[in-house]
Amino acid sequence: MKPRFEEIIRWFESLTPTSLTGIAHYYAPQARFRDPFNDVRGLPAIERIYQHMFDTLAQPRFVVESSIVEAERAFVVWRFEFGLRGRAMVIRGGSQLELDSQGLIVLHHDYWDAAEQLYEHVPVLGAVLRMIKRRLAT
Repeated sequence: MKPRFEEIIRWFESLTPTSLTGIAHYYAPQARFRDPFNDVRGLPAIERIYQHMFDTLAQPRFVVESSIVEAERAFVVWRFEFGLRGRAMVIRGGSQLELDSQGLIVLHHDYWDAAEQLYEHVPVLGAVLRMIKRRLAT
């Protein structure tokens, strides 16, 4: 399955609104996608998440930094680069991917810290979260 994961990683790294039309070549019809904001099943719902990304962010792109593949499972470490309101942003995270017997993604679970990497950049909310973080630290 390693060559299939390499193909999937290339697709993620070169994802555009145009290449999004080929999503069925990568995801199973009833695949599950989960991240800090979404937990959906099925190609239409997953495609909407990616389309929303392209509609709301400037030049979004994934850069895969490493991956570990074991049979039909992989964990991929990535950087998500995008612009938001004229500001360059980077989110670092990882994705657990599981494939079915046809090599299609049946589970895509993204792991990243929304509080640290997003909410802490919001003016008032960020200050509150940083204060809470300091108080909870040892």
